[in-house]
This record gives sequence, structure tokens and C-alpha cells, in this order.
Amino acid sequence: MSPAVVGAPGSPRRYLHSLWLLSARDLRVRYSTSALGYLWSVLDPLVMSGIYWFVFTQVFQRGVGETPYIVFLITALLPWVWFNSAVTDFTRAFNKDARLVRSTSIPRSIWVGRIVLSKGIEFLFSLPVLALFAIFGGATVNWALLLFPVAVMLQIILLLGLGLIVAPLCVLWGDLERTTRLVLRALFYASPIIYGVADLPGIFKELGAFNPLAGIFTLYRVGFFPDQWDTLSVIVGAATSFLVLALGLLVFKRLERPVLKEL
Repeated sequence: MSPAVVGAPGSPRRYLHSLWLLSARDLRVRYSTSALGYLWSVLDPLVMSGIYWFVFTQVFQRGVGETPYIVFLITALLPWVWFNSAVTDFTRAFNKDARLVRSTSIPRSIWVGRIVLSKGIEFLFSLPVLALFAIFGGATVNWALLLFPVAVMLQIILLLGLGLIVAPLCVLWGDLERTTRLVLRALFYASPIIYGVADLPGIFKELGAFNPLAGIFTLYRVGFFPDQWDTLSVIVGAATSFLVLALGLLVFKRLERPVLKEL
């Protein structure tokens, strides 16, 4: 490990440099040990999209989403894979590098930030696939596509907050790792991925809006499907993301010392 990573925290530039080094290391390890390399960034969401597309368009009469349905799926599945893989890695963020976490003097929050960054880069690498399906699927684009970067920023904020909560708690209570995986499975179906917020009936539409992913996925989709706009879910998603980040900073500050004693 280079001195820039294990040295004194110093300026924000030092922090960002260390964050980049750790994130780049994660990406190198992931791709250097895989024969398919980059394809793994898109293979999982593509397989999932293909399965749901086949089930809802070829086997059953689709009653949710919009046409082209494959684009509708991918616009939410790609950010879901980023969210799911990041939260899963949060559960072992500190245990995986326990010795380095104990010995380094840089802020320990960097072990959360590096996961968000590395998984976010993989998400960005997968966007050309979305563009290809949108072009060949005949999807139309409107000005709301400018909201796509807003969705990315809100997802980063939400993930940072969740990571600052999940990572230290999983060190103190090991069972939370398996619990988190179960919650993620349920959250997949509770989030507007294979369906849209507009497809939810009655009170479920209002309740679904309080899932922050609903508003974030809406922002990803409206550039292709303007009818998916839902003001309540977007406002709640944005507000919840910042609240989760604030809560995460508070929780992490209080648990950092107990975590270091446990490692």
C-alpha cells in the first residue's frame, strides 16, 4: 500500500487520492481475476432483463411498464445492480481489510466511499448497453434525460448514508450481514423495477413513494418514459437520501471507536 493511503489524512486532496487508489485497486482485482472482465458489469442486469422481458411479454400479457419494455427494465435494473452490490459489500467493508482499517490514519469512512465509487464506475461502464437497447429498441428521448445525472448523485448520497450505517453495524453484529441480504431480496420487489410507480394501485402508490429508490428510479426513467414522472416519489426520494446521509454520518461517528475495538 502506498504512503498516500496509510499516511496522515492531510488535505481533502489526500483523502480523494486515497479514495481513488482504493477504488482503482478494487476494479483491478475484479477485472484481472475474471476472464469476462467488463462483461460482468452488464451480464447480470442483461440476464435479469431478458428473463423478465420474456415472462411479461412472451408468456403473460404484460400489464405493467411501458414499451419498449426491455428499455423500461434496464433503466432501473442497472442502478439496482449498483445499489444491491454496494449494500452487499458494505456488510463486509471493514472485516475484509481489518488490519489496514486499524492501522491507517485516514478517515475510515473511505472504506464506504471506495465501494460506492468502484460500483458506481461499473454502473457507468454499463450505460453504453442502455444506449444500444434504447437505439435499437426504438425508445424516444426527451429533455428529462438531463435528470439522469441528478439520479446518479442522489443514489451516491443514499448509498453513502446507508454504507455509514450498515458497515459499522455489521462489524458489531455479524448476523446483520445475512439480514441485509434478505432485506435486499424483498426490496427488489418493493421497488419499481419490473413495474413503475404509476402501475401501483390505490394506497400502494402513496406507500411506494416512501421508498427512496422509487424517486431515484423515476428520475432514471423519465428521460425515456415521461409518463413515469411522479412528483411525490421524487421529492420523498431526494429528501430521504439526504436524511439517510445525515443519519449515517451521526451513526458512524458514534460507532467508529467501538468498531475499531472489535476488529
